[in-house]
Order: sequence, then C-alpha cells, then structure tokens
Amino acid sequence: MTPAPAPRALQAPLVVEFPFTRSLGPVQSAFLTGLRERTVLGVRCHDGRVLVPPVEYDPVTAEELRELVEVAPTGTVTSWAWNPEPRQQQPLDRPFAWVLVRLDGADTAMLHAMDAPDAEGVHTGMRVRIRWAADRTGAITDIACFEPDEGGAARREPRAFDGRFADPVSGIVAPARLDYTYSPGQAQSRYLAALAERRTIGERCPACRKVYVPPRGACPTCGVATAEQVEVGPRGTVTTYCVVNIKAKNLDIEVPYVYAHIALDGADLALHGRIGGIPYDQVRMGLRVEAVWTEGGRYPDHYRPTGEPDADYDSYKELL
Repeated sequence: MTPAPAPRALQAPLVVEFPFTRSLGPVQSAFLTGLRERTVLGVRCHDGRVLVPPVEYDPVTAEELRELVEVAPTGTVTSWAWNPEPRQQQPLDRPFAWVLVRLDGADTAMLHAMDAPDAEGVHTGMRVRIRWAADRTGAITDIACFEPDEGGAARREPRAFDGRFADPVSGIVAPARLDYTYSPGQAQSRYLAALAERRTIGERCPACRKVYVPPRGACPTCGVATAEQVEVGPRGTVTTYCVVNIKAKNLDIEVPYVYAHIALDGADLALHGRIGGIPYDQVRMGLRVEAVWTEGGRYPDHYRPTGEPDADYDSYKELL
C-alpha cells in the first residue's frame, strides 16, 4: 500500500493514577497520629541529632531508631523556591513558596508549602510557624502550610515523648497521580484513525520487511523510518496470556478474565487485548481469535474465538 497523507497528530489529556497503601510502623504511626493531635514528633539518633520528619533507621549507621521527641511548631526557613502557578491538588490554590523548614528542636529540615503574598515575602532565615488544617486525619496534609511567625515565639528544646495516642493511625492510602497531555505522533494517529473505521493497520520496515502493529514510525530493529502502511487481521492468534484475578476500580469487568498477546494475521509483532466469549480456563496458546467492537466504539472491546482450529506453534513461536 502507498503511504497515506500524514494526519493531524492527535493529543489528549491522560491521567495515570493508583492508590498506594502501606502499613505504618511505630515511628511513622506516632508521627502521623501526632499531626492529627497538633503535635510534631521527631526521632533522636544515637549521636543526639533529632530528625524531623522521623525515620526508622539512622541514615548514617543504619541502626534502628525508636526514641521519639516532641519539637516546636515554629522554625526557620533554610531554603525556598517560589511556585507561581500551583497545580491540581497542591497544598494551596494560589501562588506560594515551597520551603525547607528546620523546626525548633530539630537538626533536619522538612519540606512543605508556605503561604506568602509574593516572592518578596519569603527569605532564608525567616521565622515561620505551622498553620494546622481545620480537619485532621493523621496525614502530612494536617499541616495546611507554614506562615510567617510574626509573634516570634520563644524557641524550645525537644522534649521526650512516649508516642502513645488514643486511636493511633496504623496505615495510610497515598494516591499517586500523574496528569499530562499525550500525543501519539503521526504513525499512531493513523493507527487510531483506522481503528475508528474498524480496521487495523501496521507499518512495514523497508529494510527487514517486518510489519509492526501498533506502528511506531520507525523500525525498532533496524532503526529506519517506516511509512508503508499494511492492513492486518482482523483475525489473529493468542501467543501468550495471563489470568487477571484482581478487579480494577475503573473497569466494569468481572474477574477472573484473560489478557493476551495477540499476533494479528500479517503482523510481526503481537499486540495485547482482552479475551472474551470463552471461559477463562479454556484460553490457550494458539487460540484463533477476532476483534469485537461495541456500538460506537473506537477500538476493539475484546477478542473472541473464531472457531478455527488452533494455530500451529511453529507459526507464532517467533512472536513470543
């Protein structure tokens, strides 16, 4: 096939997000529970240094640390950077400063936001204090931000703390999120446009003659540009697969189900897709399948068996 005119490269917002769940040991549990109770705790090293936020092991000697101490909610800015355009879910919804603050009684600085009217209102060495959040749950966000300490509270030494609280926090769920704009480029834009027409296209390398699906705009083996388009499928062969037993929150699919690598007829690279229309425990290598589109769908919803005899292993072994 001759190369088609280059389409307008697509762009779309993309969010990658998942919750990270972890259990807290005695040190982190005490620290986060303390924040809920408007108390800042550090841990004392064997050489006398106080680390805030606390850690469970000495960063120098790797010895276990358990001696908790309470430090003051006031401190000194040791370094800072101005953030003129806050992003989604950052501590403040207006321009603010990221600051490293060494709290009174601590020997290390902690990172957080500082509320200031402009960059001229922040400087190294300035005195600040914690502004506590109105609703506190036992998280670093219980510190809403730092603010200038105009009253100049007296500095105090760290005090021993036994770490005991009523209803201590034992675990946290920290959402990890990445927002960005994804541009697939011209090769994959053509691929996506063809899928919307219920066709699957790849690109052939002019050197090794392999057909890559999805196309990448260049051959990953030869390193040369690819432009010749080749329509592949619509049928293909399951080369490898896995059984999924954990239900994803954003997918309305009952578990268990099968996700497979599928070598479409005419392609020299397997793509991945969900297998449907067959019990999960009957999916196998060599199973012949075809794409299934839903009404109005822009890409295959899943692949189902065609009823053909299984493909011979030698016909797809190079694609494993």
